[in-house]
Amino acid sequence: MKRVACDRNVCLYCGTCVGGCPFEAMTLFSTWIEVDHDVCTRCGVCVKLCPVGALTLGEAGP
Repeated sequence: MKRVACDRNVCLYCGTCVGGCPFEAMTLFSTWIEVDHDVCTRCGVCVKLCPVGALTLGEAGP
């Protein structure tokens, strides 16, 4: 199953991905982005919206 992941070393915490998520599956905190994987449909909109490429849609770990 694919999951959205955020590279904290690249993320600007600008909130573009959070505001653009059509399913409201993301929450912005001061130093991280949280994705509710029960709500996220893995549509990839957030990945496309990220201005610095900090988000990826990849295979989930074990």
